[in-house]
Amino acid sequence: MTIFRLKIQRFAQNCLFELSWGTGQQLSATLNYPESIATLYQEWQRIYLSFYKSALRGRVEASGSIAPPPIDWHARLIQAEARLLSEFHHWLRSADLFEIRAEIANSRLPEITESVIVGSQNSNVNVFLTCHPIEIERLPWESWEIGADFPRLGEIRIVRTPVNIRSETDKNPPQKRGKKARILAILGDDTGLNFQGDRTAVRSLSRIAEIKFVGWQPGLDIPELKANICQALADERGWDILFFAGHSNETAMTGGELAIAPETCISISEIKPQLLLAKERGLKFALFNSCCGLTIANSLIDLGLSQVAVMREPIHNQVAQVFLARFLQGLAQHKDVQDSLVGACQYLRLEKSLTYPSTCLVPSLFCHPGAVFFQIKPYGVREFVKRLLPTRIEAIALSILTFLSLSLPVQDGLLEKRVLVQAIYRDITRQLPMVATPKVLLIAIDDKSIRKAKISNPKPMNRQYLASLIDKLAASNAKVVGIDYLLDRPHEESDRILSKSIQTAVQKPHPTWFVFASVRDDTEGWLKVLPEIASPNWSFQGHINMVHWYMRLVPEENSSSAKMPLAYMLALAYHLNIEAYSQPSVAANQKLATGNQDSSQLPAPRLDSKTELFSEAIAYLNREKGLNYKTLFSPSSQLQPITSLSYDWGQMWLQPIIDFSVPPEYIYQHIPAWQLLESEVNSPELQHLQQQVVLIAPGGYSEAGVIRDGEDNFRIPAALSYWFNQRRHKQRRYFTGGEAHAYMIHHFLHKRLVIPIPDLWTIGLAVLLGKGAALALAHREQAVCSILIGTTIYGLISLQLYITAAVLLPFVLPAATLSIYILPILVKLLNQKKSAKDLRFWGYSLLKDSK
Repeated sequence: MTIFRLKIQRFAQNCLFELSWGTGQQLSATLNYPESIATLYQEWQRIYLSFYKSALRGRVEASGSIAPPPIDWHARLIQAEARLLSEFHHWLRSADLFEIRAEIANSRLPEITESVIVGSQNSNVNVFLTCHPIEIERLPWESWEIGADFPRLGEIRIVRTPVNIRSETDKNPPQKRGKKARILAILGDDTGLNFQGDRTAVRSLSRIAEIKFVGWQPGLDIPELKANICQALADERGWDILFFAGHSNETAMTGGELAIAPETCISISEIKPQLLLAKERGLKFALFNSCCGLTIANSLIDLGLSQVAVMREPIHNQVAQVFLARFLQGLAQHKDVQDSLVGACQYLRLEKSLTYPSTCLVPSLFCHPGAVFFQIKPYGVREFVKRLLPTRIEAIALSILTFLSLSLPVQDGLLEKRVLVQAIYRDITRQLPMVATPKVLLIAIDDKSIRKAKISNPKPMNRQYLASLIDKLAASNAKVVGIDYLLDRPHEESDRILSKSIQTAVQKPHPTWFVFASVRDDTEGWLKVLPEIASPNWSFQGHINMVHWYMRLVPEENSSSAKMPLAYMLALAYHLNIEAYSQPSVAANQKLATGNQDSSQLPAPRLDSKTELFSEAIAYLNREKGLNYKTLFSPSSQLQPITSLSYDWGQMWLQPIIDFSVPPEYIYQHIPAWQLLESEVNSPELQHLQQQVVLIAPGGYSEAGVIRDGEDNFRIPAALSYWFNQRRHKQRRYFTGGEAHAYMIHHFLHKRLVIPIPDLWTIGLAVLLGKGAALALAHREQAVCSILIGTTIYGLISLQLYITAAVLLPFVLPAATLSIYILPILVKLLNQKKSAKDLRFWGYSLLKDSK
């Protein structure tokens, strides 16, 4: 906003108008000062005092009440005001002032630049007016309609400043008090007056301000009264507002005087030290609801106060109280002092002109040119919460977003796209795992394997075929083998063949660990491997139930092996069999070589075991290693209470996801079953077999599934489609359950479980940030830029945080939440920019015509 400074000085019969603004720009004009204005002003003042001749807050008369005079002073006052303003405005519309008026009025036209569009949202203009001598200063300059002959694009407001300003003011007052504002109210001599209305009006601010009254009381001696006033002004806690009610008057040498008791006055110069202390401790605004305050205002602004509101003329007690109540009502609504004073004057002019004519011309606001208009800021938690409450449109939008954040299908869709973006980010930034050989070997029984084995019906899978695969793996010294087939139905001859192959692998000097599939049935029971095939005393079991693309977690309560996830049990077997054997002690090597094991030795599958292998493993980890099997790989491996609680609401809060942003070749090595059977024991494909978890699983044939055909075949996730396209793999139709288990095994073994933060939580955070930014930068382009930049930074951080900290921060719904607060500001700015062009064109056209 452009700040204009207009200095008006009278020299003999001429007035010099000097306008300055910007970086050194200035205009000047000289006008003849008609004596008729001075005469009309004196006539108006005489009639004004005659109408308001009693109960004035000045020393015109001591006491009395309004009584019907023999002369109709009301009508005369209205006529006198009209004649004065007519002559005054006619003089100010002089052609000599056209250029000055045009420059001020034209500043309301918004500039069409990216950087100034912010300023166009408020086209009000403040003109800081300085007048000399005081006879010129008494005129009602606030009534000057500077922009009357120009496009009405906003208000032009007159703000007065003294001729002399020796002290600077604080442009940004320190927030030393984060609570209520503090008001010092000095009540002076009440001779002929009644301050009850003033007290009531000031106390109306008690909800938002701390108020202290100081003043004369019967029986209080004058020295003590003056000491009380000085002590209150110099209070170390400081004041925000100084208020005075009573009689006052102008003085040339002492800066004005205040009647603080009957027949007792105190001058501004007397309390100057205390006023300076009060200013240093935060005093910004002073209101003198008393008469003839021009020199008071000049002297206080000269001391460095930000704003001072005074009455230039004597003011009637009732008018002063009506003005005060309206003015403080504006402050209570957190308006600044300028808006509050303008509102109070408009109220006197529009609502009270018949009762109190001409009083709207009397109040004036003096301001230090370097100060920000004072206002009582909202404070407290309740006020903060009130400002955060959504509007009707915001509430509707937030309700929709909340519903979407609680909808699992929507969450699944957003999650899939989010992981796709993460995969692209990984690829672009080359942040891929540094792993030479995957720890999972996936043996896929696909259509080609079924055809080569001449299996007519792969459901259930031929047990002899599974036995042949196990024999091949045992011959290659596989350490951990998982079977992603449910072996719960008896097939007598085939079962014996399969059992024999499994037992042969277990009986080897370095036994193979087996993990078999289990499934929860419709009766809440568990379908497990037949005891004729494998015993829980020398094997593990794990369920193969899937929950879309979320990790299956260890139950909160202690449970049997069958209730543990298949992927977790394979990772546990790998940990016990591979990593525990990687650095055995010398004694342990000797015991392992001789086959002797005691209770402190690592558990291993033994056909003659009398206790469950899973129980032995749990006891070993707890007793020998001090480890909890549930959190062996990560604390997130175990089902958390908040996740379990969210199940009751149909949610999956904080449940780790399968991270498809990692390319599949880093997760598992894929070998078709037929290729395994045809390969040599020492073939390159099997050279890392002893350091891998082997998983035998369906490879995408149409009959794969426990209950329904094709149940084990899933639509390929978007992130994997991206990787397949990047690697130019042949077109695939399905993503199998075996591959999903391979991903989960990988995540457990690498102790990296990605935790998704719930959309609902981030929506709540976005509401606070968006609303806070919108309130702090309301209606300004900076709000849009700040939120857009913040959203972009958040997106980049969330992408990197996913990789470095395994935390998934949602983006779409939080960004949509922020847009609720961006769009209204953006639309308003665009409309302003569009209308600004039309207004400027129209304004310049009108200005050209005026010339």
